[in-house]
Amino acid sequence: MGSKVALVTGGTGGIGTSLCRELAQQGFTVVAGYNSGGKHEKAQAWQAAQVKDGFNIDVAYGDVSDPDSSEACVNAILERHGSIDVLVNNAGITRDSTFRKMTLDQWDEVMNANLRSVFNMTRLCIQPMMDSKWGRVINISSVNGQKGQFGQTNYAAAKAGMHGFTKSLAQEVASKGVTVNTVSPGYVLTAMVAAIGDEVLQKIASTIPVGRLGQPEEIANAVAFLASERAGFITGSNLAINGGQHMF
Repeated sequence: MGSKVALVTGGTGGIGTSLCRELAQQGFTVVAGYNSGGKHEKAQAWQAAQVKDGFNIDVAYGDVSDPDSSEACVNAILERHGSIDVLVNNAGITRDSTFRKMTLDQWDEVMNANLRSVFNMTRLCIQPMMDSKWGRVINISSVNGQKGQFGQTNYAAAKAGMHGFTKSLAQEVASKGVTVNTVSPGYVLTAMVAAIGDEVLQKIASTIPVGRLGQPEEIANAVAFLASERAGFITGSNLAINGGQHMF
C-alpha cells in the first residue's frame, strides 16, 4: 500500500497551498481540490508552480457546493489514487454585508460554499474511512465563527456551523478509528491579505496580542499534526490559531 491520500478542498488558495505543501512534506499523496470558476488553466499553472518548487501535488476540479460536482471530484480522485484518507474541508468564500442589507443570494452563496460543502464532501469520504478503520476529517473554520464579526452574519454562521458538525460527527465515527476536528485561524498573511496595504495590516496587527498576523505555514503545521497518527486521541476539538485575538 502506498502513502495515505489527503484531499484539501480550496487547495490552490493562500492557506490551501500551505496545507498541501506541508501534507506533502509529511509523506501524504496530496490532491488540491479547486473550483476557480471553472478556470482549469489557473489550477494547472498553480500545479506547475508547485512542481517547480519540488511539490508533486495532484489537482481535482469540483464545485463543492454542488453534490453532483462533489461526487464527480471524489470519484476522479478515487480512480487515480484509490482512497481519500484525509479530508481537509478548506474551501470557502465571503460575501460581506451588514445583515439589514444582506441579500438572500449573499446568504445562500456563503452557506453553500462554506457549510453545505462540508456535508457534500464528508458524506462521500466518511464511509470508506470507517471501513478502513482509519481517517481524518479536518474542517477549516475561522476566529469569526467563534467571536462573530461585523458584516459577516452569513460567514460567521457558516463557520460556527462547521464546528457543530465536527462535534456531532466525531461522536459517530470515533469508534471506527476516524477523527474529526476543527481548526479556526485568525488573520493570516496570505498574498491576498497582504495586498490590502501596510497601514491596514498594522491596524489589524494591533488588535492581536502577539502583535502580528499569522503565517499560512502555522495553520498548515497544525493541520498536518491533526492528520497524523500522533493525533489519534484528539477528536471533536476546535484548535484556535489566532495569536490570542480571541480567548475562551
